[in-house]
Amino acid sequence: MSKKIINTTNAPAAIGPYSQAIEANGTLYISGQVPIVPATGKVIEGDITAQTEQVMKNIEAILSEAGYSFKDVIKSTCLLSDMANFKAMNEVYGKYYNENPPARAAFAVKELPLGVMVEIETIAIK
Repeated sequence: MSKKIINTTNAPAAIGPYSQAIEANGTLYISGQVPIVPATGKVIEGDITAQTEQVMKNIEAILSEAGYSFKDVIKSTCLLSDMANFKAMNEVYGKYYNENPPARAAFAVKELPLGVMVEIETIAIK
């Protein structure tokens, strides 16, 4: 098995002992992304729409760094601090997957790192 660490300054640095992404045998595993603005290292201000938009930008930066695109994504897991935010998150998410969207699961969890409203992990394949 070949294992390549993917890292870009265009997405937030890891806030713990993990990599932004790992590519192994043509599959890219992106760690859960939270709405941190890479330039500031701070959580973006705003509602679930703003937070989801930032998460998707972070995912896009990692996909791009590894030579992938949203068309290569096969699975997403969306974690929400409140299921009442599902519809608004879904509207933003859907703009990035407007054709042949990936498989997905969405869960409400008790809380997320840094008190954010959304975290999304992603798997892509070549």
